[in-house]
Amino acid sequence: MPIYHKLGKIPQKRHTQFEKPDGSLYYEQLFGTIGFDGMSSLLYHIHRPTQVKEVGEPLDMSPKIAVEKNITSRKLIGFDVEPKKDFLESREPLLVNSDVHVGLAAPKQSMSSYFYKNADADEMLFIHKGSGTLKTFLGNIPFEYGDYLIIPRGMIYQIEFDTEDNRILYAESFHPIYTPKRYRNWFGQLLEHSPFCERDYKLPQDLEAHDETGEFLMKIKKQGMLHSLVYATHPFDVVGWDGYNFPYGFSIHNFEPITGRVHQPPPVHQTFETGTFVICSFCPRLYDYHPKAIPAPYNHSNIDSDEVLYYVDGDFMSRTGIGPGYISLHPAGIPHGPHPGTYEASIGKKGTEELAVMIDTFKPLQVTENALRIDDGEYYKSWIE
Repeated sequence: MPIYHKLGKIPQKRHTQFEKPDGSLYYEQLFGTIGFDGMSSLLYHIHRPTQVKEVGEPLDMSPKIAVEKNITSRKLIGFDVEPKKDFLESREPLLVNSDVHVGLAAPKQSMSSYFYKNADADEMLFIHKGSGTLKTFLGNIPFEYGDYLIIPRGMIYQIEFDTEDNRILYAESFHPIYTPKRYRNWFGQLLEHSPFCERDYKLPQDLEAHDETGEFLMKIKKQGMLHSLVYATHPFDVVGWDGYNFPYGFSIHNFEPITGRVHQPPPVHQTFETGTFVICSFCPRLYDYHPKAIPAPYNHSNIDSDEVLYYVDGDFMSRTGIGPGYISLHPAGIPHGPHPGTYEASIGKKGTEELAVMIDTFKPLQVTENALRIDDGEYYKSWIE
């Protein structure tokens, strides 16, 4: 995300002595991506960020694949994912490939007994139900219903929930998550025709610097394994930082849809991108205003991508039998489109109140055992008249 931000105390010049009040030095850390070529931030720690006391036995977190090569359209009943107390244990991967793992989580308790770092993937958390605070070593971000939280890989964080009723759509991306190129100029600034801008971001605030020693459990996901390490100092001991690599939030309610005289293609709804998949936001909007317009989407073939649509709220005008928390999977290789009757019924309507998140992948998705447990098993027949 090419935007500069800073919090706390930092020295005037990089890579120079930065003294504590007692005359000793703070410890500088470059938190960077793509070697030394990508976005980075410079962090200043009270203690060395390298002090590991113990390394425990790893736990295999690899998704259990049920259907490796899928061509079946599927409907997953997302709210059938059972709530669990622990944040990490509640995460259930549903649709996966070598680029991204898409899943759901229903955590009941805050993450307070350990810290977490995903060393493999950038994370996108979409908050469908619940509110709270994303706490990181670069500051805190309050979140609520409709917020996307983008957490770069390697970010140390905890999540504090306000209640036990939480529902999250997540994507673990093995490629960096950026804003769409079509909406940025060559400097990285979002352009005037972008459906959102930098002032819509929820940036980290309230930097908490803990000067504590002891034993601090850190769970790190790397190469599909969950490692447990014990650190000698509190991970949130950053007194200041600046740069471009940090977590941020963005509310789907701040996405301003682009409309036209005739039906607009899905890329106008694009919110985030990687080199291997995109994320789109379908929001309340006016329908097409050509006198002969058909607001419902036309049938289209997924030749190059699998389409995952997560239904959040409202009236899903091109679908029947859909409710909040449902996921539809339209795999590459076969066409799909509006359900019978919805194409014609959309004519003359002025707008929609639907709210949904779409993830289109450029490689086929595998279906996990978790997904089959919440699959209705009949969705692929739903276009028969």
